[in-house]
Amino acid sequence: MRNVGVLRSTGWAMLDSRSPGGTDENFDKEADMRVLAIGAHPDDIELGCGATLLAHVARGHEVSMLVMTTGEQGPQMARSRTHEQEDAARLLRANLYWGNFEDGAVPEGRTAVGSIEAILRETQATVVYTHASRDTHQDHRATAVATLAAARRATSVLQYESPSTIGFTPTIFVDVEGFVEGKLALLRAHASQVQRNGLVDLEAIEAQARYRGFNARLRHAEGFVCERMQFDLGVHRMTPEQELLLLNGTN
Repeated sequence: MRNVGVLRSTGWAMLDSRSPGGTDENFDKEADMRVLAIGAHPDDIELGCGATLLAHVARGHEVSMLVMTTGEQGPQMARSRTHEQEDAARLLRANLYWGNFEDGAVPEGRTAVGSIEAILRETQATVVYTHASRDTHQDHRATAVATLAAARRATSVLQYESPSTIGFTPTIFVDVEGFVEGKLALLRAHASQVQRNGLVDLEAIEAQARYRGFNARLRHAEGFVCERMQFDLGVHRMTPEQELLLLNGTN
């Protein structure tokens, strides 16, 4: 039986730090959360986890994006895909980094791993999103492999799906109700792909959010395969004496 988890967009821990069970200290800790989303091409990140990133931003988290190539081999319009990605990052209010690799030839070894490690050090991200490992596009697969190696010390690593992902079975769902329209707005910034790439179908993407919501018994959701996930229960650390008192049932 699969273990399946749900993260509410109102809180990124088992307990919402703004609820009566949370603490101001825990809220401050959560507000310091740093997130890095990694994609092979412009629009990959928005397709895979755009609504989740919007939820992070709404919670006050610092969000950064690393795009490994400029997507120069894909459909183009007068406005470059680089400018489209910059527009989407501004809408998201995210920091944008480029990997500067050739479209169609993203490596999975030392060069790519080192590039991702450098951005992880700069952003100090503890939550990382990247491509699913099983995908028909070689750049997506290579980005996933390189990310898992580079983020081996990150506390939370989640893999998202894209239109070319195969055999994707989510184990973590993020409640993104209220952020789906925002995700579609991010994707509309990538006009060349919406208009000329049949895989970027906004109606299908909206339907997918509803379908993943149904999987998770929510209205709308984005699904992820969990490589690693840290939950912060928002509980103060106890001294050994306090632990003994708790175990003995003493107030």
